Amino acid sequence: MREQRQPCDHSGHDPEGGCPARQQRLLLQPRNAQDKRYNERSHIAPMKHHLRKYLPDAKHVREHRAVRWLAPLLHHPNLWHFNRRSVAGGVAVGLFTGLIPGPVQMLFAAILSVVFRVNLPVAVLTTLYTNPFTFVPLYLIAYKIGRWIYPNSGPQVSGFEFDWQGNWLAAIPAFFHWVASLGPTLLVGVLILGASLALLGYFTVRLLWRLGVVLQWRRRQRRNVPRS
Repeated sequence: MREQRQPCDHSGHDPEGGCPARQQRLLLQPRNAQDKRYNERSHIAPMKHHLRKYLPDAKHVREHRAVRWLAPLLHHPNLWHFNRRSVAGGVAVGLFTGLIPGPVQMLFAAILSVVFRVNLPVAVLTTLYTNPFTFVPLYLIAYKIGRWIYPNSGPQVSGFEFDWQGNWLAAIPAFFHWVASLGPTLLVGVLILGASLALLGYFTVRLLWRLGVVLQWRRRQRRNVPRS
């Protein structure tokens, strides 16, 4: 004998999913937040794939000698996720720690990424915006900011020039001596400049990310429009 399906109650609840009222509600129900999140993920998937091509994978970063001692702390998923908040936060951390002189800027980028739970590879890669070509101009800007905050805190200084034709590695100690001569005025300026760049980078990435999602959505909508 064929088993009879139990009728649904007045609320339309049917554990077997056969209630006509429930099926009608599902058909008439507007797109919910979960559908919107799914569509947004589908639109940003190409951007994620493009970013991953230029960033090291999690295993390579964990095994790097500079951050190997942080390995037990590098398993949080937010350190490797590619979403708007995580990538924007990684850029902000990289812009801030990139102003740290010496080879420890990537280490501090990794530490702050763990603290704020942002994308670690993005943070480490962003620190590369500072190099022998950009350090001196950025530090001169930072020093001017420090003098603007404390007008009588230090003397006027000129830029440091690397001897690119000779042994430029020998100029590194002279560069650190030049940095030390700028004193607390430079420190104040670096903190203000780093925080300003971090905020600017954070909101710029979020804006560009949102713009990319909108453009991907519009492009997909145009492809789905039937041709007459």
